[in-house]
Amino acid sequence: MKNTALSHIHESLGAKMVPFAGYNMPVQYEGVNIEHETVRNGVGVFDVSHMGEFWLRGAKALDLIQKVCSNDASKLVDGKAQYSCLPNNEGGIVDDLLIYRISSEEYMLVVNASNIEKDWNWISSHNDLGVEMENRSDDYSLLAVQGPKAAEALQSLTSVDLINMKYYTFDFGTFAGVEDVILSATGYTGSGGFEIYFKNQDAEKIWNAVLEAGASFEIKPIGLAARDTLRLEMGFCLYGNDIDDTTSPIEAGLGWITKFTKEFTNSENLKKEKERGPENKLVAFELDDRGIPRQGYDIIDGNGNIIGRVTSGTQSPSLGKGIGLGYVPVIFSDPGSKINIQIRKKSIPATVVKLPFYKS
Repeated sequence: MKNTALSHIHESLGAKMVPFAGYNMPVQYEGVNIEHETVRNGVGVFDVSHMGEFWLRGAKALDLIQKVCSNDASKLVDGKAQYSCLPNNEGGIVDDLLIYRISSEEYMLVVNASNIEKDWNWISSHNDLGVEMENRSDDYSLLAVQGPKAAEALQSLTSVDLINMKYYTFDFGTFAGVEDVILSATGYTGSGGFEIYFKNQDAEKIWNAVLEAGASFEIKPIGLAARDTLRLEMGFCLYGNDIDDTTSPIEAGLGWITKFTKEFTNSENLKKEKERGPENKLVAFELDDRGIPRQGYDIIDGNGNIIGRVTSGTQSPSLGKGIGLGYVPVIFSDPGSKINIQIRKKSIPATVVKLPFYKS
């Protein structure tokens, strides 16, 4: 099992460590609900150094990205990022990812930790364009500083204007005395904030600087469990739960990152699916009674028939009720539709709702 450059610090802080995507990661420190509220109302810092980073360079770098990704990366300009996915040939998704345009001939792709090798092999297998590819995943650390106080907490550490940094943009700059750090504002919590990419050798220095600068804003380290409840309240998909090799971007509600203005892997079939409409859709639901929906629980109709399964579920710290995502036939997908979640031996009524669950 791999450690991040900061695993020893998490252990010294008393974090509960768990194996995640092959890494030794902090799942919680004080407790999920406390950490969740810290990010919603203040500022917290996540070590997400397990994520993967690929660099693509050359005159045909954009062509390769366009070929393997569903979104239209030609819309990017320098300093802009984009959410996209890698469709497979069977109608499913290899992974979801972020595309950062550094220049017209240089891009950084940020992929999920559990899919680093799979994604690298997939993109490489389509690289008949002579694009220079570099996997820097083991060289880089990544912190996500999230919450409404994030910009104020970090601004003293850099001359990059964080206060006015727009959503899905990024910049290079000196941060905490370290040069050539990438600062971006993509976020996975719905409460604003920044990602900080830097070399492993600078990890401790930057971690300590972030906690010191954020001390007056009551910054706290946050574990992956709260990251999951925060992203679920926003309805953001998690690869391996809500999307995978068998789910199409159309049924997952990712039609907005699936652009048919160009050709890409399996685009013809996905276009047909969009035109005729998918059979199943990923929906958000809230429980009408007490209970906590969990991944894998059956979704049933009023007659007790199994119609789907929960892909993500939790007790929402912000809403104080059970919430979840799951695939159901289209006839059950409209907001207000009534479904039931099988929790142990009880059938708990639930209502399909519009995302996000949490509205700030």
